[in-house]
Parts: sequence; C-alpha cells; structure tokens
Amino acid sequence: MTQQFYVSPEQVMKDRADFARKGIARGRSVIVVSCSEGIALVAENPSPSLHKIGEIYDKIAFAAVGKYNEFESLRQAGVRYADVRGYSYHREDVTARGLASVYAQSLGAVFTAEQKPFEVELAVAEVGTGQADDHLYRLTFDGSIADEPGYVVMGGQADQVSASLAAGWSAEAGFSSAIRAAVHALSVNHPAAKPSEEHAARPALLDASLLEVAVLDRNSETMRGTLRAFRRLSAAEVTDILWGEEI
Repeated sequence: MTQQFYVSPEQVMKDRADFARKGIARGRSVIVVSCSEGIALVAENPSPSLHKIGEIYDKIAFAAVGKYNEFESLRQAGVRYADVRGYSYHREDVTARGLASVYAQSLGAVFTAEQKPFEVELAVAEVGTGQADDHLYRLTFDGSIADEPGYVVMGGQADQVSASLAAGWSAEAGFSSAIRAAVHALSVNHPAAKPSEEHAARPALLDASLLEVAVLDRNSETMRGTLRAFRRLSAAEVTDILWGEEI
C-alpha cells in the first residue's frame, strides 16, 4: 500500500495563501478613494463589458481584482443579499458592514474548506451623508476584513500605486481631483501611459479607454433626485476630467 505524504496544516494554509496572492498580483490595480463629493472608484480595465466595479445597493458599491468569474459570482450574491434584506426589513438595514461580513464568511469558508481558494480581493464602499460617515471595507482571499480610512488599493503593484496615491490624495478634493490622483497613481511607470499632445507638460496618463471609473455621489438625492448614488462615467467624461483645465 502506498503511504500518502503528510503535509502540516500550516503548510497547506501557506501554500493556499501564496497561490491566491500570486493570482491577485497578476490582476490590474483598482483604487477606491473617499473625497468631499463622495467615493470614486477607478480601475485599470480595458474591457468595456466585463466590469470590475459595480453597484450593490442605493449607497453601496463593489470593486474587485482577480479572477472575473469568482468575483462576479460574489457580486451577484451581494446584490441578492441586499435586495432580500432591504425588502424584508428596511432599505436602511442594508449596510456595507453587513455585506462585508457576508463576503468575509464566504471567502473564509472557501479558503479553509475547498481545495482551491478564491483568487480575489474585494472592496465594499458605502457613501455617507458626510465624509466621516463613509465606509471602505477591504476583504482578502482568506476572509480577512479591514475598515480602511481614506482609500483602498488592490491588485497589481499595489504597494507602488498606494505610495503614489498617498502623495497626491487629499481628503478635501472633489471627484475630478480624486479621479486624477487615482489615474496618476495607476499610470506611474505603466508602459501604456501616454502624454497628451495638447498638454505636453503634464505627466503621462493611461487613456480613458483603458480605465473603468464610477462614483458614489454623496448628494444624489438633491442633485439628481434619486437614492441611487452609483454613477458610471463614460470614456468622454473621464477624458475631460483627466485633461480638463480644472486644477
């Protein structure tokens, strides 16, 4: 009889974690940043239809990096959870904290019980009436959850992108400035970043066609007359923001 090799539980968990980290690092970076007007979500994503950023509920958005089929199944499950909870109780009972807890349980269960962990990292963002009420939750492949202050950077060269964003981010900034800071952080040392012919003095940036940008508008009820704060920006709008004259 062939005897199976013994592998310690610690080694199994380490191998699973290393596997998941490598998969996530191969993904393109995503930035979620809080600002005075709400929360901006910016991702490097050349696909016009396979979204890494999406709406979950009235004031809640989702962003992810990693394997598309895995994080898309989690996004859909989050939408179903929010719809059922909002219908069964009250719309105000649907919170980013509750959603993040459900995601953490699901990711943790897969990491410990399944042969292969999810190669994903998630961010759940909820915009509040004031910037102090914004919530940004970061969830890793093993179900770990953290309440991040200010901004979240995931995937790719996350440390480098985070350092660049920290140098240019300001909590008092509006959407335009926050989005420009995020795109600039994604563009640093990126081979696809190009300078504008009309603004040669400005740093090279990724083209709008390579970006996916959305916002959670803090004043959606007064400005647009709707509870739904999520709004996806077109490539033309992103181009105007990146190369506009506003500072």
